[in-house]
Amino acid sequence: MTKKQAAGRAKVGITLDDVINAAFDVLAKGGLAKLSTRAIAGELGVSMNTVMWHIRTKDRLLDALANAVLEEVDLENLPEEWDEQVIELLQRLRRAMLGHRDGASLVAGTFPVASGTVAFSDRMAGALRRGCPTVRTAAWTTWNLFYFTLGLVQEEQAALTQDRGRLRDFVDEGRFPGLTPALDDFMSVDFGGRFRFGIEQILSSAATTAAPEG
Repeated sequence: MTKKQAAGRAKVGITLDDVINAAFDVLAKGGLAKLSTRAIAGELGVSMNTVMWHIRTKDRLLDALANAVLEEVDLENLPEEWDEQVIELLQRLRRAMLGHRDGASLVAGTFPVASGTVAFSDRMAGALRRGCPTVRTAAWTTWNLFYFTLGLVQEEQAALTQDRGRLRDFVDEGRFPGLTPALDDFMSVDFGGRFRFGIEQILSSAATTAAPEG
């Protein structure tokens, strides 16, 4: 067997994990906009058909990547108190998403029924059930916190400094008297502070307000 034949067989023998790792490399270089089967194949040095054999569809690839991000969240060694446990879980989720370019947008676009995603949701819902008045409150609060975290991290990763400048130029007290006095705080890039405050605000309400029965 020649070296070229051996290399060819090695390339064809790639695994789904190889494809996922290559996809994260593509994501790091160009973001979600550049993530494609062709780019992943180029990263691996294989044909597009080889990549497609593993992922089947683009949606399945995105599911696998999103689940991989959630699997990075350590679900052990959490605080005892239910609310601190929830805060810590969400902080770890935030760090996992920030660890990948467009990580929050990637996770926001899908909710795969897979090990990482379901395990994280299970731990969150279990903690919230200890502090919420009803099971429905715990379930709905799980989603509220998840979406809040996704949205804030998407904003954080977008780094919209130019848009903030345009907003400042656009807002004047005569037209927008409610927003003008709060503009600095409204545009705050203290994402860590906003993150903690938002979670605590939601948890405070969740502990005392039952979701409506329907």
